[in-house]
Amino acid sequence: MKIMNIQVLKGPNIWSIKREKLIQMRLDLEDLEYKPSNEIPGFKKRLEELIPTLYTHRCSKGYDGGFLERVEEGTWMGHIIEHIALEIQTLAGMDTGFGRTRSTKTTGIYNVVFAYIEENVGIYAAKAAVRIAEALIEGSAYNIGNDIITMREMRDNERLGPSTGSIVDEAKARDIPYIRLNAGSFVQLGHGKNQVRFRATLTDNTSSIAVDIAGDKEETKRILKEQAIPVADGTTVSTEEELLQAISDMGFPLVFKPLNGNHGKGASINVKTEQEALEAFKHARQYSEKVITERFITGYDFRVLVINNRMVAAARRIPAHVVADGRHSISRLIEIANEDPRRGYGHENVLTEITVDRDTMDILQKKGYTLETIPAEGEIVFLKSTANLSTGGIAIDVTDIVHPHNVFVCERIARVIGLDICGIDIMAENLSQPLYETGGVVLEVNAAPGFRMHLAPSEGQPRNVAAPVIDMLYPPGKSARIPIIAITGTNGKTTTTRLIAHIIKNNGYRVGYTTSDGIYIQNSLMIKGDTTGPASAAFVLKDPTVEFAVLETARGGILRAGLGFSRCDIAVLTNIQEDHLGISDIHTLEDLANVKQVLVESVQKDGWAVLNADNEYCVKIGRDTTHCNVAYFSMNENNAVIEEHCSRGGVAAFNDQGIFTVKKGNWKIRIAKISHIPITFNGTVHFMTQNAMAAGLAAFLWGFKIEDIRTSLETFVPSPAHTPGRMNLFEFRDFKILVDYAHNPDGLRGLRDFILNTEASYRTGVISGTGDRRDDDIREIGRLAAGMFDNIVICQEKYLRDRTYDELIVLLQEGIKEVKPEIPCAVIANSKEAWDYVIGKVQPGELITIISDSINNAYETVKRHQDKVMAAS
Repeated sequence: MKIMNIQVLKGPNIWSIKREKLIQMRLDLEDLEYKPSNEIPGFKKRLEELIPTLYTHRCSKGYDGGFLERVEEGTWMGHIIEHIALEIQTLAGMDTGFGRTRSTKTTGIYNVVFAYIEENVGIYAAKAAVRIAEALIEGSAYNIGNDIITMREMRDNERLGPSTGSIVDEAKARDIPYIRLNAGSFVQLGHGKNQVRFRATLTDNTSSIAVDIAGDKEETKRILKEQAIPVADGTTVSTEEELLQAISDMGFPLVFKPLNGNHGKGASINVKTEQEALEAFKHARQYSEKVITERFITGYDFRVLVINNRMVAAARRIPAHVVADGRHSISRLIEIANEDPRRGYGHENVLTEITVDRDTMDILQKKGYTLETIPAEGEIVFLKSTANLSTGGIAIDVTDIVHPHNVFVCERIARVIGLDICGIDIMAENLSQPLYETGGVVLEVNAAPGFRMHLAPSEGQPRNVAAPVIDMLYPPGKSARIPIIAITGTNGKTTTTRLIAHIIKNNGYRVGYTTSDGIYIQNSLMIKGDTTGPASAAFVLKDPTVEFAVLETARGGILRAGLGFSRCDIAVLTNIQEDHLGISDIHTLEDLANVKQVLVESVQKDGWAVLNADNEYCVKIGRDTTHCNVAYFSMNENNAVIEEHCSRGGVAAFNDQGIFTVKKGNWKIRIAKISHIPITFNGTVHFMTQNAMAAGLAAFLWGFKIEDIRTSLETFVPSPAHTPGRMNLFEFRDFKILVDYAHNPDGLRGLRDFILNTEASYRTGVISGTGDRRDDDIREIGRLAAGMFDNIVICQEKYLRDRTYDELIVLLQEGIKEVKPEIPCAVIANSKEAWDYVIGKVQPGELITIISDSINNAYETVKRHQDKVMAAS
């Protein structure tokens, strides 16, 4: 077997709209295409022995053991690899479940698709599943445990921590989109101007001053003490001399912790001798130059969580410990404790495995114990000086028994320090009595407190503490999303996108839009190039200035990674024509329609799909669409689809005797005279008229005023500024130059009437092919060119795409000769030479058409010539 390609899908895709996170592996079974599982001796037995949990996979049978029955009956290896990839992820703590395996039109090649939780783990699972299957086929030994360990480690390096993850999960439950902004815990909720960002439990609302105060434990204590909040007596020391003075002033027992420490690092408690104090001081100095020395307070360690100035949870924390049974050593007791299924690696389970470190050894040494000591039965042996869950501690929820006075104190602390999310550490006998009665004190205040102890306490009621965070970030009435209009189709996408953006900008919105020319924020080009994929959509949605997104969405991005957004308000499908067929398993127009339909299926329930009623594939998609509203546009009012649709109260746009008209049921609404819309060239260019209707209809459905739509349509002039590469006509004194990015036969057909009907004494076309099209698509460019021009120049500088230069030239020439063998046809490899050639031979009244970027930087070239002519005149 051979892995040909692995793609990571991160948004709605051709396999699933709702399951956005999928691995798509293109797998060549080679000789195994002719050898199903039942023809491989002993394969099923070896598979069951290696991964017995595959028994739970039901497959198409619908019951436990169904998949293994399929293996016994005989199934192909791609299907088996799909199930292995899913199960090894489950064994590594990532239960997914969704998978599909489909053959392609190439014999032996399959698309193996399965869900993932962490991207790199999913990729690893794909590769590991193939290795496992190969070992099972050969009957060789395979250590699947190594894969599981590796995947767990990868998961913990990649995944969001429990606090960040809980906030993201709560956002998703409320249909708030999120974007992970780095490999760590930096996350954006919402889109555009409605976004908020947070890192762990620091949010946009978190005061940097408050974080600085909380990070300085001495300053925190001073402020709290001034506000009559009980704190532990103590001081800060930097030298051994200051340490000895502190011991003299306070006596023993003492607590040592670094001034700027966190997560209990560098802390020592219940220090009782001068030697222990010196060692604790040195240990804390590893984390901070200054060390806090406090009087040791007896009692229990509590954490109170305050969010948006309201107490939401409280927990009693107990350091990692073991309870002796009188028979086992401390070392063995730790092993037994770690066998608890609730304990796991890192944050994967409710509890974390207990590890032995310096802190553990110091605590045991103070008791005169070693790891091999066998304590008396019933003795509790503490193994850490702090109660952090990350070091193996446990948490007991006490939220419901916190005394109202203590609630008041904690909420007041959050306001005094100024933290929107505040973790308060308290040492007290209990929290059910006021602190002033029990002698309890506040030990410290934490910015960015962890949520894990509250989300999944070892004992007591779990608390959804992420909910008040989302309540704070998105209070009632605040939207997390911005409007999205997305455009796809074979031809006309970019012009339609630009025109919609133009209409929206004229209505006072700050627009971010993506095109095949680049990404624009309002009127500024941010990134140049073909930016019609999910990464470009994310760029716009991450911009905090954007109020409205208009996103050109090409087939390549959908196939490569899925959509860059989970849903849109309006989807526009301009047309479906032959282009890019034979690539990525898209061989027919039906295949292409399935790809484009992904965008339509992403429209929200009360949104609109705007479809071309003159295109049979768009019409079929419209008839299959039941989850959202559908509107059509057509060049013909009498289009049968339009008539039927409007008879049922539907909305449509069409050319009504030269007027762009919208019809709702039986009511007609006049938008604009088509001849007054500049991009239609007086209504002579039908595909531009369709683009204008699609854009105008989308704007109408959004709710913009008729007069604003009309004004925008009439002020959108075909030019390098508004429509670069689309019907840009440059007029010189004696000739004209038309530049258009007609990159496929259908686009060229759209130009044909305009070129042939434009007054010209002679017509020259500069053409090229694109290597990733089928042979006959390239020939068709030649055929169409021969029917439109009196003279042809082939200038093939780029877009070879795995073909040779000579291949493309020959295919273009073959198409030309089929139609007009006698037509003059020059082949010029260099765009500068091609330009010099056509300009050098230009005739009075000639129309030169430069198609599909045949000449590098065609605009700049034409504009330079324009400037040269003007300077000369």
